[in-house]
Amino acid sequence: DVKWRQPTTPEMERAILAELDACLDELDALIIADQVQERNQGVITDAVRAGLAERAAARPGTVFFVDSRTHIGEFRQVIIKPNSHEAAAAVGLETTHDLEDLARGARSLMERTGRPVFVTAGERGIVVVDEGGMTHVPGVPVAGPIDIVGAGDSTTAGIVSALCAGASLTEAALGGNLVASITIPQLGTT
Repeated sequence: DVKWRQPTTPEMERAILAELDACLDELDALIIADQVQERNQGVITDAVRAGLAERAAARPGTVFFVDSRTHIGEFRQVIIKPNSHEAAAAVGLETTHDLEDLARGARSLMERTGRPVFVTAGERGIVVVDEGGMTHVPGVPVAGPIDIVGAGDSTTAGIVSALCAGASLTEAALGGNLVASITIPQLGTT
């Protein structure tokens, strides 16, 4: 979570992609966590994002999975996991609690990415959209106080692990919900 506070150079971008190429054949999945909000000031720059799209298109058997705070709508050829606010912002909609509205935003994002979209909606669960349509996978109820720090990363871990094990998109969303339900009751623990 350390931010690079200056523009990433073209030399660094080439090095990042070269390092990725050196290990990509050994990976079942690649999780891209794009948490730097400033454009081109982290590992995931415009050039690296384009390079990821090329590599994902060339390797349909590898799960390329992205979580991005402010650039989620700019990824192509990868599975994305925005939360409801990020999804709405990416397609120019108001944040909504209506699952059909979330699905419309997710469909728009899926048309851009060419891959399935998982939209997390807190305690309401996950909306999954792919070529076959929309599925809502309800959240797992959790009693007592909660701490949502780490819930998104936990959800990602559950989804990607399930996909690598051969789960369907719906099963993977359930896996993400289950892992998050274990994480959020752990107060003050990241």
